[in-house]
Amino acid sequence: MDKEAGNDGLAPANAVRQLALALRPPASVAARHFVPAASNAQARLWLNQTGWPDRRLLLCGADSCGKTHLLHIWAARRGARVLDAASLDRAEIGALAETLPNALALDSVDRVTSERALLHLLNLAREHRITLLMASRVSPMRQAIILPDLASRLRAVTIVPVASPEDSLRFALLLRLIAERQMIVSKPILDWLLRHLPRTGDAIVAAVERLDQAGLAHGRPLTRALAREVLSGLLDEGEEEPFC
Repeated sequence: MDKEAGNDGLAPANAVRQLALALRPPASVAARHFVPAASNAQARLWLNQTGWPDRRLLLCGADSCGKTHLLHIWAARRGARVLDAASLDRAEIGALAETLPNALALDSVDRVTSERALLHLLNLAREHRITLLMASRVSPMRQAIILPDLASRLRAVTIVPVASPEDSLRFALLLRLIAERQMIVSKPILDWLLRHLPRTGDAIVAAVERLDQAGLAHGRPLTRALAREVLSGLLDEGEEEPFC
């Protein structure tokens, strides 16, 4: 008998839960999974155009509003390399200088850890006329930036807001996340979640994650009582949206 198994020869609940989490598919950023809506219409219009001012554009919006999804769709269509500002370093910029792509996509600008690396990236893109799409939770006007040159360059970029999702988009996002996790949730509970969760994509993502973990831990169908217990704090509190 396996040492990790219980007395009945079955794996313990923790092992089952870890296995389920490990097998969970990653969130898709494919174009076919994107839901067009009024909240992202302005961004989609800009991304379907060429000739951006100085060949740069920045999508700005709260967590889970769809800006990262849009960034990846644009990158796939343009054959652009996708970078993360949270892990950007000068070595990566040096490697880019050797290949010189026609387009770049940079996510999480507000989480940048190396301002000098980001400044070098902006300079490289301008010098070699590389089209650059960026995404951030906050406007550069509200971002605490130490390097004056970086601050001025970011604040000169055209900013396109991505609004919080409307009800139809929230419902589509909720259904997609539930399907990705292969959860079974009744229509009354779906309606209840939409009525009581904060009106942000981030709240829906957090709620589905909590409900999935609770379902795995309890090993029984999701009920409204269990959902209320698991989401008690989230139902009453929502993060403030950034102003773009």
